[in-house]
Parts: sequence; structure tokens; C-alpha cells
Amino acid sequence: MNKYLLLCALAVATQAHAAQPDYRAIHMEIDVNKPAAEVWAKVGDYCSISQWLNVDCKITSGDGDVGTVRALAGGRVSEILVGKTELSYGYTQPVKDGQFYDLYHGFLEARPVTRKTSRLLYTLMMDESDKPDEAAKQADLARRRTLFEAALKKMKAMAEGTDK
Repeated sequence: MNKYLLLCALAVATQAHAAQPDYRAIHMEIDVNKPAAEVWAKVGDYCSISQWLNVDCKITSGDGDVGTVRALAGGRVSEILVGKTELSYGYTQPVKDGQFYDLYHGFLEARPVTRKTSRLLYTLMMDESDKPDEAAKQADLARRRTLFEAALKKMKAMAEGTDK
């Protein structure tokens, strides 16, 4: 009986010390010298990520509307289209058995600024509570920001026709 009580107490203590979610967002943007519709036509296809993030992409289910699933990096990453407008889309990564779920979401939008210019906005959101300390969280956020700001620069060059 004592072992049972000890195991119950240990289980409760473990649950009490489980990490609380630590949701963080990374907001990025870049101005583009093209109208938003032209920008989106160049970079907004759900698998255009292969061009601006230099990662292979394959649609594994769906028709390009909400619920479409893309596989990236040889299938190591799966992303589900969860929202879509004429000039934007949002996606999430599903839960993987036995792995920490960081609730990763991304949102990409081409927003009109003037008739001839636009702004690309990219927002990432994830739970950083699996990192051991604030320094590790900041390092992860910086790594992601660097990667996706480079992607935004590539999208700008693609849209403006300067990516030769």
C-alpha cells in the first residue's frame, strides 16, 4: 500500500511541475514593389514554400483549400492548411505521438499598401516551454526568425523579378 501511495504522490508532483505553455510569436514583414495580387500569384501557392524556403514540398491530401496537407523535407514535416483568403493562408503542424507538441502555427499574407506596392507579413507562433531556460528559448526564436526573414527576402525577389 505504501508503494501505491508513493507512486500516486509522485504522479501528482510530476503533474504539478509540468511546464506551463509559453506561447511566443515572431512577427516579420517586408515591403514589396508589386501589387499584392501579383505578389501572391508568385509566392502564395501552398507548395511555393519549396522555392522560397528551399525545402521540398508535396501535397499529400486535399485540393489546395482548407484541410490540405503538405509534406516538407522528405515527409519529416507535415503541415495542415487551417485558414485561407484570397491573399493569405495559415497552417499548423499536427501532434506527433511521443513528441512534445509545440502548437506550431504559421500565417503568411500579402497585404496591399498602395495600388502598386504591398507588404508580405509572416507570423509564426509556438510553445517554447520545452526549452530549459530563457536563453534557449531566445536562441530558438532567433534561429526561426533568421530562417523566415531570409524566406521573406526570397519571396520579395521572386515577386519583383529580381531573383535571377
